[in-house]
Amino acid sequence: MTTLFQAEERTHLNTSGLRNLRKGGRLPGVVFGRNTKNEMIHISTIEFQKWLKRGAVGFIELQLEGKESLSVLLEELQHDPVTRNLLHVDFQQVQPNEIIRTKLALKITGTPIGTKQGGVVQIQSEFVEVEALPRYLPNAIEFDIGGMNIGESLLVSDLDLPAEVTVISGGNELLLSVVKP
Repeated sequence: MTTLFQAEERTHLNTSGLRNLRKGGRLPGVVFGRNTKNEMIHISTIEFQKWLKRGAVGFIELQLEGKESLSVLLEELQHDPVTRNLLHVDFQQVQPNEIIRTKLALKITGTPIGTKQGGVVQIQSEFVEVEALPRYLPNAIEFDIGGMNIGESLLVSDLDLPAEVTVISGGNELLLSVVKP
């Protein structure tokens, strides 16, 4: 699933210029990629927040005025430490024939058996770092935790990914566990 955002180029701004941009409902960001020049942009904060609430998965098309659209992935978000308002966004430009390294979201489904016995699900990490050609990247990694009991854990090595996707995260990295409260 691809989402389209209208983006505008921006010049280098000082702190007050960026603050004014944010007050005007725009989110400053940068697009970077291999063999491309970094581009400073800004997009609608409201539209971006709506996309985040829908799950923030998949490729994004940034339509810059007078230019060809750019296919990107969300790389990093910066929030204000106090208000949690969005401050800045980084996008990684995607080349269709180049392997990219990115973080895929872990989508958990089901209710573990262990929670019915009084256990609690502890999530350690919601992302798995992978490498693949863009056409092979899934939007997210789904895992059903319905069969997990108290004391069981989900490791990166337990995930079932397509053969074309290379996992960069360590196989023994803990993603979640069902524990006694």
